[in-house]
Amino acid sequence: MADRKKRRVTPEENRTTADYYKLHTQAVSDLVNADESNSPVVSREELDKYRSGPKLRLSDWVKAILIKMWFAGSVCFFIFWGLSAYITARLDLLFVFAVALGVVTDILTNNILRYYAKTIGGNDRWMMFPQKRYITFIFNIIYAGVLLMCVDMFYTLLNLTLSAASGGSGHMLGVGPILFGIVYTAFDLLFITIKRTLGQIVRDAMKNAKGQ
Repeated sequence: MADRKKRRVTPEENRTTADYYKLHTQAVSDLVNADESNSPVVSREELDKYRSGPKLRLSDWVKAILIKMWFAGSVCFFIFWGLSAYITARLDLLFVFAVALGVVTDILTNNILRYYAKTIGGNDRWMMFPQKRYITFIFNIIYAGVLLMCVDMFYTLLNLTLSAASGGSGHMLGVGPILFGIVYTAFDLLFITIKRTLGQIVRDAMKNAKGQ
């Protein structure tokens, strides 16, 4: 019919295959060439909307401490408790224990801390060796041995104190995963704090020397 209204053609229908190809090509090019210099600034509140995880909000330092304590206690449970019936020599058991602690720290604990960091390097302050290198694998094992010696001395002094307080009739405190995780993490944080403090002193001294 002559009076029939002509159907309007939408802009989407006017697009040709070349237009879609050009649009998709540009999107892929933008994605490949994206970096920190040409990416739009996104607020922390907007990023938090897309972060998966529990709704319980914990501070970064609380998360770091809990992660360290949990892994140290788990290694104590599976290695120290699990192998104590098979490795009867104390020094051999402590050696295996230290190696396991260092390996777990390098492969699991530190990587999880890096994963949960809100920014790149945001959780480096909670690691003795934050750089991800092959040599840090050996360093973490040696460092775990040092921490384990400190924990062993802590248990020895604690049992001596309990024995003296009870007149020699008290029971010896055994190594448990929970207390071990707490003490091990406490010594770890102590050494990390000492390292950061000494590093800050050296940086301040170098800055003052350059300013003179």
